[in-house]
Amino acid sequence: MNAAHVGAASAWVLRFAANIPAGLVLDLACGTGRHALALCAQGRAVLAVDYDPAVLAQLAQTVPSPQLETVCLDLETPSAARDVLLAPARYAGIVVTNYLHRPLLPKLLDSLIEGGVLIYETFAEGNAQFGRPSNPAFLLQPGEWAQLCLGAPQSIHLLAFEDGFVDVAKPAMLQRVCAVRRARAAIDAESSLAALRALHL
Repeated sequence: MNAAHVGAASAWVLRFAANIPAGLVLDLACGTGRHALALCAQGRAVLAVDYDPAVLAQLAQTVPSPQLETVCLDLETPSAARDVLLAPARYAGIVVTNYLHRPLLPKLLDSLIEGGVLIYETFAEGNAQFGRPSNPAFLLQPGEWAQLCLGAPQSIHLLAFEDGFVDVAKPAMLQRVCAVRRARAAIDAESSLAALRALHL
């Protein structure tokens, strides 16, 4: 496999990658590694994770760089290794496309450092009319990511959100999110402003 066969990176990922601060970026369920490749080309340190060792071995050959590390892991089976991978406040950025395992979603937000950025894009309800995936287990419900971000125990800024029909490579229903875990200093500043406003009510 060479870089030409990896595939083009998602326009959504490329659009928001510049928002990721310095630090390690997790490419979760990376597949052929199209986003790991694009992020390494930007000078990012990337941890690419997938369940398929053959694909990861090919990716490591395609991107022979100290910036790239690969880990083979079954993300859907609870394990000590998965707990370490998704430890709190570990990543400056997390990229996930075309993959959904709902128990991981809150962990992704928790795994961001303050100021860290989550870029997520996958199929949404209604995609069955266009083909696979059609199983509701693999389709985000309307507004699901927005609700998760707004209800998260961390303070999450929903930088961008889209949910609906696209016709780029092929017709599909997609849900896309770019979310930022806000820095505590910013959170404290907002709390102070809210307290001051309350005094004037």
